Amino acid sequence: MNTDLIIIGAGPGGYETAVRAAKAGLQVVVVEKEHLGGTCLNAGCIPTKCLCHSAEEIEALKNSNIEMAAPSILQFFHSSILRKNEVVEKLKAGVAQLMKTPGITLVEGEARFIDQHTVAVDDEQYEAKNIIIATGSRTKFLPIPGAHAEGVVTSTEILNLDHLPQRLAIIGGGVIGLEFASIFRSFGVEVTVIEFCKEVLPNFDRDLAKRLRTSLKKRGIEFHVGAAAKEIHEGSPLTVDFEEKGKTQSVEADLVLMAVGRAANLESLNLADVGIETTPRGIAVDEHMQTNVPGIYAIGDVNGLMQLAHAASAQGKVALKKIISEERRVKSEEFATALAQEEKSNLNSSLSIIPSAVFTVPEAAMVGQTEEQLTEAGIEYKAHKAFYRANGKALAMEADDGLVKILTDAEGRILGCHILGAHASDLIHEATLAMRLGATIHDLADTVHAHPSLSEILLAAAEA
Repeated sequence: MNTDLIIIGAGPGGYETAVRAAKAGLQVVVVEKEHLGGTCLNAGCIPTKCLCHSAEEIEALKNSNIEMAAPSILQFFHSSILRKNEVVEKLKAGVAQLMKTPGITLVEGEARFIDQHTVAVDDEQYEAKNIIIATGSRTKFLPIPGAHAEGVVTSTEILNLDHLPQRLAIIGGGVIGLEFASIFRSFGVEVTVIEFCKEVLPNFDRDLAKRLRTSLKKRGIEFHVGAAAKEIHEGSPLTVDFEEKGKTQSVEADLVLMAVGRAANLESLNLADVGIETTPRGIAVDEHMQTNVPGIYAIGDVNGLMQLAHAASAQGKVALKKIISEERRVKSEEFATALAQEEKSNLNSSLSIIPSAVFTVPEAAMVGQTEEQLTEAGIEYKAHKAFYRANGKALAMEADDGLVKILTDAEGRILGCHILGAHASDLIHEATLAMRLGATIHDLADTVHAHPSLSEILLAAAEA
């Protein structure tokens, strides 16, 4: 079968790009071997955030001095799992409907390259001038004894538990590890986090990460930072050995979550025979998301640039812009319109301004550079701070734990923004848009903000 574009993988990057391409007049074949929506919808962003919401409801009860008994918490946990499944199925149905967009052909199965323009799925072959690889990522495991022992789970399995462990040990203090630590602590589980780096959230501003760890410690989560997991002993309970400050220690747990990152899904694609270059992080791409092989692109987790669903979607736009701009024939009026719109856009510059969020209690979010990165680069900057405890809306919400930090250069251009506190994942977009449009901190300070609102914390930081 000949087509205009083949997309391997139906996660956010894959299916959203497919819809845009089809609306632009391209004939698109989408290949998916497992579940529509990819990791994000089935075992990542969406189901995790469903449980985060349930955890927030428990925390709200605690703030109102309402304590739930253990049987009630377990029942609520079971209800939360059921609700999570319902949300996932509803959204999967929505993606399935999108795959019925005119111009899209959905193929179920595992894809592998035959040559630079041909992909095989089972016994069928599909040819296209352009191919986008959007196969996502899989959970990494530490190469230590007992890493695959019974009772060691990944984020996929922990999302479908039918019980609450009394003790949970989490190896990895990144986004995934901290979100599950926060969730299960809300459900009354004793949680221990073992992180190899000197601080949790290694890619975040260190000040923000330390403050978040302090907040989570106050909720009863135990942390071991600068600690290397060495071995997991199978049994009941499990025992995790780790080395911290030159001393070997151990922690017992009923369940161990392996949360040490994700690796690009490359194994089944047959990339080497086609000559596609890879790095330890994933498929190597240029600024257009194109690989070293013309006409073959890689977006999302599989290229290792930024493992975020919204980054995959943005990269898909960049790849499609390149594909459309190189099409010399106009297939339809819609295609011509899309070409004009894409040529006017400046998507590539947006990829350097992508926000990240951690849905713990409290939340954390960031965009742009950290203080550590600016210092290392020798860039002079000023830090503007404001605290949740001085904000009326935060006090009314009983959410006074947190801060906003905006980093600027001498002219007031915003270099980065870091937020810890309630609704940080929502507030970060004001700074993101300001950075995208080249607004200064003075513009932010001159913008009227509604009162009382959490957004006034950004205003206070801008005026600081």
